[in-house]
Amino acid sequence: MADKKTLILGATPNPGRYAYLAANRLAGHGHPIVNVGLKTGEVAGVPIEKPEVIHTDIDTITLYVGPQNQPPLYDYILATKPKRIIFNPGTENSELQRLADAEGINTEYACTLVLLSIGEY
Repeated sequence: MADKKTLILGATPNPGRYAYLAANRLAGHGHPIVNVGLKTGEVAGVPIEKPEVIHTDIDTITLYVGPQNQPPLYDYILATKPKRIIFNPGTENSELQRLADAEGINTEYACTLVLLSIGEY
């Protein structure tokens, strides 16, 4: 089983959203998750927290926040120092990618759900 601790940025308790599906699939594949978002509630048994606490043990941040809403989160994302950031479809942001690259953080334009389904996560 895998153990890439993943922070889902844009987590939501809405089962119709991709962030919700990703949280459940990541947990189902054995990846510990941290749900971070503006909504309250929980997903896959993990509470959704606000982007305030910096987690320093994150392998991957998977983004479910549109590029127009990302700038206030740049400091939070970079302070987390993940090994990689996955820009899911609709979250692509060349500015954040450049900032991450400058910090030595790998970036990937991909879909977390697809990566999990093909065993490439």
